[in-house]
Amino acid sequence: MQNNANEMNSPLLSAERRERILTSLHRQGKVVVSELSASLHVSIDTIRRDLRELGDSGLLQRVHGGALPALSISTRFDVRLQQPSAAKVALGKAAAQMVRDDQVIVLDGGTTTLQIAQNLPRSLRATILTNSIPIASALTDYPTVDVFLVGGQLFKQSPVTVGPEALKEFQRVRADICFLGVRSVHPEHGVSAAYRQEAEVKRAMVDCAAEVVALATVEKLGTVSPYIVAPLADLTCLVTENAAAPETLAPYRELGLTIVQA
Repeated sequence: MQNNANEMNSPLLSAERRERILTSLHRQGKVVVSELSASLHVSIDTIRRDLRELGDSGLLQRVHGGALPALSISTRFDVRLQQPSAAKVALGKAAAQMVRDDQVIVLDGGTTTLQIAQNLPRSLRATILTNSIPIASALTDYPTVDVFLVGGQLFKQSPVTVGPEALKEFQRVRADICFLGVRSVHPEHGVSAAYRQEAEVKRAMVDCAAEVVALATVEKLGTVSPYIVAPLADLTCLVTENAAAPETLAPYRELGLTIVQA
């Protein structure tokens, strides 16, 4: 009865209530069902319905007890490739400087990791494994880099290879370093991806490497996508933008993660 009374006392329409939820999410970085219920004077069931509808619209990512920001950028590789970003170029150049001769390197797919391939020194001697067709193509002119394109099913959205064959290939490798393309990274929920098939292969990449470097532009920090790749503890380093605010990066530093800003 109390929940119904609260709702009767609430002057907010559903659209107004959801706008307030999104505003709180933007300001605080997360929302909690019980707190929203109390502050908006509606039942917990009503808040859960609001979060479900907002999640279905791609405006947030529901988690147990509340919601976190969701990344609202296109998942299509061709669209992202046609949107040149100075930040992605800077991140790629910074990551490329971490590479050393005679390493075994895993390069994940993505437009930011493609920038790594395009900024490696021409004299590099290394072995690079990738499941990304664009990255493998970008490395064809490097005379002393051995390139292994991991097989599997073509995942056209990226385009990368996925599936059991790709998983087995990475499970057979002991790489020195992995450069991971990141859709979402959160201090509590770690690295996550938009698609299950990609998340599985990314997880195998993380498991096979001695060091794992994740690359994430500012808008990806503090967000969550549906499929978990790895906890933050599995990362060695996070490469992000100079524009990232100290308070945004503080939770990552507190967890012992090395931060490189470019």
